[in-house]
Amino acid sequence: MSHARVLGIAGLVVFAAAAVAYAQTTVTPVPDAAPVETAPLEPAAPEHATWGDVQNGQTLAGTCAACHGLDGNSEIPMYPRIAGQSERYIAHQLALFKSGERNDGMAAVMKPFADMLSAQDAHDLGAYFATQKSGAGVADDSIVTSGPYTDMKFYEIGEQLFRGGDPARGIPACMACHGPSGAGNPGPAYPHVGGQHAEYAQQRLELYRAGTTSRTDPRLFNIMATIAKPLTDEEIGSLASYMQGLHPAADDIGVDATAVAAAPAPAAVAAAEADNTEAADADSNVDGSAAPDAAEPPAADAPPAEAPVDAAPATEAEPEDPQG
Repeated sequence: MSHARVLGIAGLVVFAAAAVAYAQTTVTPVPDAAPVETAPLEPAAPEHATWGDVQNGQTLAGTCAACHGLDGNSEIPMYPRIAGQSERYIAHQLALFKSGERNDGMAAVMKPFADMLSAQDAHDLGAYFATQKSGAGVADDSIVTSGPYTDMKFYEIGEQLFRGGDPARGIPACMACHGPSGAGNPGPAYPHVGGQHAEYAQQRLELYRAGTTSRTDPRLFNIMATIAKPLTDEEIGSLASYMQGLHPAADDIGVDATAVAAAPAPAAVAAAEADNTEAADADSNVDGSAAPDAAEPPAADAPPAEAPVDAAPATEAEPEDPQG
């Protein structure tokens, strides 16, 4: 091979090597990647709310009226009365519906409404319903004909448990937390149970007795679960009936405007008192001592009157329908 051809081949090799080296040093730009999303390591802070605004709560309550009534007194037994319920209790239950931790009963109906509410909205609604007066139903006074409570009126079984509990079974009196009239305790958010629909109250008590919950903080649930566990079906039904008829004694007291208008004038009252004094002198004992008073004032340590319970009037049992 001639020297010239060798040099030519060597030149081609050098050129090819230079081309490869140039290609390897050429930089092809890479498209900019989307910015990296970051998230805090700590969970988001919970919503904070101040005490509720009654006026805003009243506006929001229009959405609740279809099931719970305009004033919170539901006419449909499956939907609870929430009139007179405490602000804290309502706000807490709405939070449980919103988080999905309360998923029993009508929770599927409640969740979409709770999802739309902020923590402040929930307190506003609670503040409004807390100002409303709860109604009440009628307790079942039919006579129990068998079992350990034979001859008692049905609601009296529940009354006995509500007011005195059952120490032998470790069941405390319900009124220790819910009050003698069932008005609840807004401090620890123990609910108002007086006047509640029996159907709803029974469903809740049966749920507590089952003892299953998905709440992340089950402390309040567990209190009720422990109490309800030893209760029989009859006792739960009776408690629910008794609470349905339970209401404050003040609700039984009304003022008759016509009686007030017809009240005697002060002069007439004074004259009547004078007549009564003369009559009392005439009724004195023969030995000159005053006649004993007809009634002594109640002792200062006398126990308070029990909250009344409306019971259905006793009626004859209707014949059983053969068609079921």
